[in-house]
Amino acid sequence: MEAHGAGDSAEFSIGIFAWPGILQETLSTKRFGSDGKRFEHLAFLNLAQNVVCLVWSYIMIKLWSSSSGGGAPWWTFWSAGITNTILVQPWVLAKSSKMIPVMLMGTLVYGIRYTFPEYMCTFLVAGGVSAFALMKTSSKTISKLAHPNAPLGYGLCFLNLAFDGFTNATQDSITARYPKTSAWDIMLGMNLWGTIYNMIYMFGWPHGSGFEAVQFCKQHPEAAWDILLYCLCGAVGQNFIFLTISRFGSLANTTITTTRKFVSIVVSSLLSGNPLSPKQWGCVLMVFSGLSYQIYLKWKKLQRLQKKKKT
Repeated sequence: MEAHGAGDSAEFSIGIFAWPGILQETLSTKRFGSDGKRFEHLAFLNLAQNVVCLVWSYIMIKLWSSSSGGGAPWWTFWSAGITNTILVQPWVLAKSSKMIPVMLMGTLVYGIRYTFPEYMCTFLVAGGVSAFALMKTSSKTISKLAHPNAPLGYGLCFLNLAFDGFTNATQDSITARYPKTSAWDIMLGMNLWGTIYNMIYMFGWPHGSGFEAVQFCKQHPEAAWDILLYCLCGAVGQNFIFLTISRFGSLANTTITTTRKFVSIVVSSLLSGNPLSPKQWGCVLMVFSGLSYQIYLKWKKLQRLQKKKKT
């Protein structure tokens, strides 16, 4: 990839992460075959991606992981697999604050300790992104959350954040207990349980639509190829996610993903000719102040570790 230059590398990266969204949109809107039918079983995509990523992680473990073992057993991921599978569809504003529940769940459930500066950095980033998202979100969109049942709408948002926080905190706890756990061990464990739970939901649950989805793919092979390509792109994306979690922790991964979405919104606004208001620039300043301070803290920690090694 290096031989193609920075422009080609960036184009390749954008393509990889954009394709799943493009393919999902295609699968939900495209009409397949001469009968012009749409693929209406989008929940089946979760199961398909779990199966493909499970196979992918197993192959990667066999190819790249050390033979000495010592990684986390597959059964340790059962609880994180549950919460990850039943996560409700997130609201953008609520999702932008997910770093906070990740820290809270880690502290409350697993006793993970964070310093005050780490909490401050998180609140700066999460607060800035949330405020910016609130300014960018129309009142019509916000009203959808409270209609027709406001307590249910906000309750589902809270449930999503709680499950997300528990999932990430559990992954951190597992990697702390089993230091030799690789990114593909986590990927395998999460997708194994995701496959089990989604199989029950799609084929064992009353009125499950799994058989209908399989039948549709048999009748429309083009849809099956689109699903496979969607799953392969997802597998590539999961590699980056779990490599970050295994090396730097869930909080770092959450910060990266949240910041990436935030930067995308800001750049998109500027390129589309929509100038940011002073309040929105204040949110941008909050986010990058938090990120800069976080980088400084990590640099100071690295300096202390190097001094200890020298002494």
